[in-house]
Amino acid sequence: MQWVNEAFAVYDKTTGARLSGPTNGNQLFQALGATHPCAVNNDGDPIAQYDKANNRWVLTQFSVTNGTTNGFYQCIAVSQTSDATGAYNVYAYREPNFNDYPKFGVWADGYYATYNMFAGNTFTGARLCAYDRAKMLTGQPAAEQCFQLSSSFGGVLPADIDGTSAPPAGSPEYFVNFGANSLNVWKLHADFATPANSTLTGPTNLAVAAFSEACSGGTCIPQSGTTQKLDSLGDRLMYRLAYRHFADGHEAMVVNHSVTPGTGPASGVRWYELRISGGTPSVFQQGTYAVDSNSRWMGSIAMDKVGNIAVGYSVSGSSLNPSVRFTTRAPGDPAGTLGAESSIITGTGSQTATLSRWGDYSALTVDPVDDCTFWYTTEYLKTSGTFNWSTRIASFKLQTCQ
Repeated sequence: MQWVNEAFAVYDKTTGARLSGPTNGNQLFQALGATHPCAVNNDGDPIAQYDKANNRWVLTQFSVTNGTTNGFYQCIAVSQTSDATGAYNVYAYREPNFNDYPKFGVWADGYYATYNMFAGNTFTGARLCAYDRAKMLTGQPAAEQCFQLSSSFGGVLPADIDGTSAPPAGSPEYFVNFGANSLNVWKLHADFATPANSTLTGPTNLAVAAFSEACSGGTCIPQSGTTQKLDSLGDRLMYRLAYRHFADGHEAMVVNHSVTPGTGPASGVRWYELRISGGTPSVFQQGTYAVDSNSRWMGSIAMDKVGNIAVGYSVSGSSLNPSVRFTTRAPGDPAGTLGAESSIITGTGSQTATLSRWGDYSALTVDPVDDCTFWYTTEYLKTSGTFNWSTRIASFKLQTCQ
């Protein structure tokens, strides 16, 4: 499944044939009533997840049009079977303010989300929420539990499980963002039976190698054939915060963001592997991928079942249209390094006029069937212009994973 802004489609992963769609996202929520904002508004900013433990799809977008009058909502749909084209249990959660940039993660005991909250044009901080997965799987009423952070913290990601092994019993959900030369980690223990017992602890500050946000968090990515620069979104971590509990018992999370390499390109991909021991995360390895004069940004990272790490991203430069590439590393490679780069598609157009936005994110996931195949999707352009982007879906697997 691929959901791009306001519409989603389902494909046969073997043949590539489209099985359904494109379908407007708000069509998922018609059961809420014809006048419900989730059924009326098709506002996008979507996430499509697969709950591997239960073989269900978790799809979500926000409803924010006329939000000050009709309410700001997060609209969530959980499939009733493993069939993405089938029926869904649907939910609508009214948020206190504009719930921007939603990001979701699947955990052992629930579904978790983060939002960048705005009161008008004022950022009020990240909101961390938990949803009762057991009830949502069966279509029962399921309340939302949330904790509001201060305006000092935004761009937080929830951990999202890859693989077949659940976290150790009782493990909290982990949330991460970055600060000045550091990562911040929170732990959320959700008690769905007695919500008053739910707790959020943190942040715990983990020092990392010094960095500067790419483009100071804004727009400076060059393209071929135009003076129009692209937005780096260097002010936040990039989706996903991918978690895995390996067969040997160790727990790891990987995540990335865009940084200024210091010399050469405007942006490189900074990535981290965190290890969790006794419920305490620490930085196991880190690195910055910037191998030539082209900028790399808008990355997404994941691990397969044997510990290979892959990163997909956009790449662009003064002599290169925005293109799609990836790189990988094996567990035995030197710490903090990524390997040779591979191309998914070379763009043949650049984004022109005054449009700088790119993304807002890309997605690298791991096939739940073999737990080895990586699937990556992001945007590129076939011809130069504005709002004429295309997307690509690609898969690849390392030979060491069977």
